[in-house]
Amino acid sequence: MYLNVLYFAHVRERVGRSEERLEVADGATVADAVTALVARYPALEELMSVVRVAVDGEFARPEDALHDGAELVLIPPVAGGAGTPPGEADTGTPAVDLTSEPLDEARHAALTAFVSDAAHGGVVTFVGVVRDHARGRSVVRLEYEAYGTMARRQLERLVSEVEAAVPGTRCAVHHRVGVLEIGDTAVIVAAGSAHRAEAFDACRMLIDRLKQDVPIWKREVGPDGAEWVSERP
Repeated sequence: MYLNVLYFAHVRERVGRSEERLEVADGATVADAVTALVARYPALEELMSVVRVAVDGEFARPEDALHDGAELVLIPPVAGGAGTPPGEADTGTPAVDLTSEPLDEARHAALTAFVSDAAHGGVVTFVGVVRDHARGRSVVRLEYEAYGTMARRQLERLVSEVEAAVPGTRCAVHHRVGVLEIGDTAVIVAAGSAHRAEAFDACRMLIDRLKQDVPIWKREVGPDGAEWVSERP
């Protein structure tokens, strides 16, 4: 059977391509496919201790069986119940968005309105902005890349999970992709609740989980070259 394999960020640079079809035996597992890929691309081996695997847009375990035509993605480290279901509030603004459009003041105002409510006494927003340095080196721009279908699904899941973990909150997150210059906004996270403590907790939880679980990668470009954040195992 055949798998459709996609590569992103520094994994793509290691293998020298963005996608391919991989033939594996019927009944093969995720571990079998990974073994075949490492044999084909030895440069992947040093990354595998930190790479996760997704199948059809969901994180998968090594023992999971694969099916013909499955979409398999090696996910390198990313850059860094109750509640309102992800979707659109009365403002018409989606709770989750992954966009190449600027995250401007109008977007910030729309997200603030989205999480606001007559019963909400606390509204907290976090705005992530491109700075001119990182880890002791100068930065002239950032390049964000995403595994779009899975990233959106993960963002929607995180919003639902945070709203369930902090009852009474309403949350939203919009993330930029593409080339960003110094001073551009990369992400806006908003949370509203009856009390400020819960709003702060939900906002922090959402941005922290985003940096762990959503397949969005950041490439820092500076005078001395370019590097993917978390590129090294």
